[in-house]
Amino acid sequence: MTKLERANFGSRLGVILATAGSAVGLGNVWRFPYMTGQNGGAVFIMIYVACVLLLGIPCMISEFIVGRRGRANTARAFTKMAGGSAWSVIGYMGVLTGFLITGYYAVVAGWCMQYIWASLIGQMQGSPEYFQQYFAEFSADPVKPVLWTAIMLGITYLIIEHGVRDGIERASKLMMPTLFLLLLVIVGAACMLPNAEKGIEFLFKPDYSKITGDVFLAALGQSFYSMSIAMGCLCTYASYFSKSTNLTNAAVEIGLIDCLVAILAGLMIFPAAFSVGVNPDSGPSLIFITLPNVFAQAFAAWPLVGYLISLLFFVLLTLAALTSLMSLHEVSTAFFQEELVITRKKAALIVTISTTIIGAFCSLSLGATGKLVFFGKTLFDWFDFITGQIFLPIVGFLTCIFIGWFVPHKWVRDEYTNWGTLRGRFFHLYLFLVKYVCPLAILFIFLHQLGLLK
Repeated sequence: MTKLERANFGSRLGVILATAGSAVGLGNVWRFPYMTGQNGGAVFIMIYVACVLLLGIPCMISEFIVGRRGRANTARAFTKMAGGSAWSVIGYMGVLTGFLITGYYAVVAGWCMQYIWASLIGQMQGSPEYFQQYFAEFSADPVKPVLWTAIMLGITYLIIEHGVRDGIERASKLMMPTLFLLLLVIVGAACMLPNAEKGIEFLFKPDYSKITGDVFLAALGQSFYSMSIAMGCLCTYASYFSKSTNLTNAAVEIGLIDCLVAILAGLMIFPAAFSVGVNPDSGPSLIFITLPNVFAQAFAAWPLVGYLISLLFFVLLTLAALTSLMSLHEVSTAFFQEELVITRKKAALIVTISTTIIGAFCSLSLGATGKLVFFGKTLFDWFDFITGQIFLPIVGFLTCIFIGWFVPHKWVRDEYTNWGTLRGRFFHLYLFLVKYVCPLAILFIFLHQLGLLK
């Protein structure tokens, strides 16, 4: 095999749903609600939406430009645009970041699968202490979480091996509408509960006294986390865009979908939580400890409804995790396929096996063995810390500097305007944001996460 034919998405809908699926994941359905609960409710949402529009979308467009112009995997696309200079390292860091996240993200996705099974067999009922004990025992089990991790990555492999149109695009067209439908069903049920209006008020009635520098930085960090920026996903997917794809419109539509899903996730969780007197600010344990208890209490008068809502909720989480896993997996699959000049099936198999091994060790570090704890952190926590707080901000920062200061503006304008066929009215605003505003914002996030900025 001497040359690999470059695939394309088959339709504009496929572009939007697949790329939105990359952005819409557990960051929206899990992380966004508890971040909102911890950071003042409505004011956090307002700042978050502003960050998505002013910072997330310009960064997304930048990755689109690199991916479509390079027409290759993330590492090769940056190398092409950098002319082989040291800037090429950005692409390799993006691929590595996506690869590492795939491994430990699949562990959490596997937990969602376990909770679907637990809901089906009636184990999601009991006291708050029961749910806490259930999660502790399950996550520390040496077999079950590893098995579910392998199953999730196996499902992802079956989608990825079928290619861009028959695999990623087809799966996205099925899963994304299903995800929205499930969201709307659960939102409707939650908003009909007694005292649900308190949760809705918390989401939409801002208390401006709660605005602090930490809230701004939290919203900024969440916007980058939830939109899959700097993981290589957006750049890789953009390499499958056609030359007629309007990059700005695509980024805006995906950003709006991201915000909509995040707000719907809040409407799904806060009314139910306030209905039973629980403020869902419990951090990462929200999904697996707090919410099963919330649903059990909120729908105690209608056990069948509570059972169905709990089941649908974890199906929703699994779909959200799977759409993101697809994009993360594709980053590494495209890299191995093109750099090793092998078939997609072999490349996808390499990624699946290696990330399953990573996921297994990350899972085992959570309690099955004490030998995978280093300097007070489990291996799972180290993967989360290194990718989320080190690699993501560095890659995002360097991408903005690269596009804003190194790449010839003519190249950027050509991609932004589809070679002059679009007016590009906001090009100068986009360039200003990428050159000055986005790098500074990312720098503030980075320093704040490391505890160097209070």
